[in-house]
Amino acid sequence: MTKLLLVEDDAAIVETLTDFLTREGFSIQSAYGQQEALTYLSKEVFDLALLDIALRDGNGYSLCAAIKTDYSLPVIFLTASGDEYSTLTGFAIGADDYIAKPFRPRELVSRIKNILRLTGKSRGVVKLMDIEVDTLKGTAMRHGKDLCLSALEYRLLLVFLNNRGMVLSRTQLLNAIWDIAGEFVNDNTLTVYIKRLREKLEKNPQAPTIIKTVRGLGYKVD
Repeated sequence: MTKLLLVEDDAAIVETLTDFLTREGFSIQSAYGQQEALTYLSKEVFDLALLDIALRDGNGYSLCAAIKTDYSLPVIFLTASGDEYSTLTGFAIGADDYIAKPFRPRELVSRIKNILRLTGKSRGVVKLMDIEVDTLKGTAMRHGKDLCLSALEYRLLLVFLNNRGMVLSRTQLLNAIWDIAGEFVNDNTLTVYIKRLREKLEKNPQAPTIIKTVRGLGYKVD
């Protein structure tokens, strides 16, 4: 059974989500603050963490950083903060997804399953049109042929898959790939990597059907 760590200081939300997610087949352990969450993490094995930003002690950002450093768990932020700064901060420190309150419980379940699949926790292969992404092997294949993505290209593809159907701004993409590049990735570099990724993924890079440009907003993978 998939085990989730829910870190949220609102008792009503904890009760509602615990009941719903339990009915959906998940095992839930809840914590109200950072220290309580770290205590559970040191004693139990979890598949994914759901974090609020505002906690009784500490905050979701520092907890996310600790989880990524010490436990390598996928993290989804649950927060009422819908501003771009909060979103970018979450992605910059390694969050795998971000969903703003109020949200529909079934949307959350869909996001959880998607992240578990993409991070290899569900031992699945992600399909994107005629491309298969194996998150355990870290490969992208078309009809059995390896597309030979670089580490940064692969990371960029995962960011799109983690946020499938969502428009991602260039700033969000820059923040998401900065850490793996090992150095600052500027806007021109991002343009180059999107071009390279399209050349490997798209049948016609000049008329992309996978990584679509949303004029004035950013990019989207349906």
